[in-house]
Formats: sequence, structure tokens, C-alpha cells
Amino acid sequence: MLGALVIVFREVLEAGLIIGIVMAASRGAPGRGAWIAAGVLAGVVGAGIIALFAGAIADAFEGSGQELLNATVLGAAVLMLMWHNAWMARHGRELAAEMSAVGAAVTAGQRPMTALAVVVGLAVLREGSEVVLFLYGIVATGTSASALLLGGALGVAAGAAFTALTYYGLISIPARHIFTVTTVLIALLAAGMAAQAVQFLDAAGVIHVLGQRLWDSSAWLPQDGVIGRLLHTLVGYTDRPTELQLVAYLGTLAAMAALTWTAGRSPSPVRERTAVR
Repeated sequence: MLGALVIVFREVLEAGLIIGIVMAASRGAPGRGAWIAAGVLAGVVGAGIIALFAGAIADAFEGSGQELLNATVLGAAVLMLMWHNAWMARHGRELAAEMSAVGAAVTAGQRPMTALAVVVGLAVLREGSEVVLFLYGIVATGTSASALLLGGALGVAAGAAFTALTYYGLISIPARHIFTVTTVLIALLAAGMAAQAVQFLDAAGVIHVLGQRLWDSSAWLPQDGVIGRLLHTLVGYTDRPTELQLVAYLGTLAAMAALTWTAGRSPSPVRERTAVR
């Protein structure tokens, strides 16, 4: 039971951090709850499908199927987060100062709520698929179904509680600052995901460059520890990063900064309509 609790809590915690940040970033947007709930549901369904084909996925591509799946999911999430930050750069100020005006823009379909649903869905899909594979391993050791179910339920409850703390902690930030804070957090999330994606591609044998380890901090801050897992999810911390991971991390941050800066300089539909009036 303890093994299932720890595994499920760890994976729900990682997905929950992303969900909490996304919820805070979209605060005040009409219908955001439905989109985020749809993303969670889609992720759970996707993880269930992966559970049915776990063996086939793991054995695909000469045993590298799971690594390639993880890299694909992370890559898609990075693109969606880039899109979201670019949109926030154009509309975040209006959403903080003119909630009703931007609410009309959301209703008109201009806000990329689908991007938020996709990010949440991919987060739940990735962590859910890992839960499935890890729990398979626990079952193989002889753990009973009842103990597995109880441990998993406790892990989900603990992870959900931490998600709530993340969300309420973020929304306590004044509205005029919330978009700056969440933009930075989302950029760090995306950079960490990009670094993880190239790590999975390297493990799958797809990439064979810049494989030198830069440092090893596992002795004093292990990535698998509680603090290490939090930092891994929030800022992409890795205790033994490679040169390729660092390049992917910094490259993603630079790309997101450039995209956000460019989008922020473009006039938003709300400012254009206000100028016309």
C-alpha cells in the first residue's frame, strides 16, 4: 500500500502543480473550469487507454516506446505553453484591468482556452501513464488489489490537496501581478519539459549529441526526493543534467521570452477596439 501511495502521490503532485498554475493563470476567464475539467477527463481517459496497451507501448520501437511517447507528450505541452504565454502577453493586462471586456473576447473565441485544456490533458496523460506502468510493477511484486486501491486513493487525495494549496497560494497574489508570476512559472515549466523531452529522446537512442554530464548534485539534492521532485516539476531541476538538456532548457526559455516580447508589442484586440471608440 505504501508503495502505491508514494507513487500515485508523486505523479498526482506533478500534474497538480501544472493544473494549479494553469487555473491561476486563467483566473476570471469564463468557462475556464469546464475546459480544465475536460482536459483532466481527457488525460484520465488517455491514461486508461495506455493502461490497456502498456505492454505493447513499452515494447514498441525496440523497447523505446514509452520514452518516445513521453517525449512526444512533453513536446506538445511545451508548444501549448508557448502559445498560452504569447496570448497572455497580448491580453493579460486587459484581463487584469478590464475583466468584462476580455470576457467578451473569450466568449467570441479569441482566448486559447483549448490550449489550457490541452496542457492539462497532456499533464494528466503523462503522469497517469507513468502511474499505470509503476503500479504494474508493484502488482508484479505480489501486492494485493485492495492494498493497491487504498494506497492509490490516498495518493490521489494527498496530491489533490496539494494542488488546491498551489492554486490558492497563487490567487492570493494581487491581480496586477498574477500574470507576470504565472508567465514566469509557465516559462520555467516549459523549459523543464523540453529538457525532459530531449532526455527521453536520448534514452530512446534518437539523439546522440551533447551527452556529457555537467554536474552531479544527487548526493545533497536528489531528484527523486520530495524537494527534488517539486523543483523538477516547477523549474526543471535535474540532479545530473547533460549538455543537451541545458541547451534545450535555455533555448526554450529564450524562445518563450522572444515570443512573449513580440506578442506583447503587438496591439491586442481590446486595445484596438478601445482606440476606435
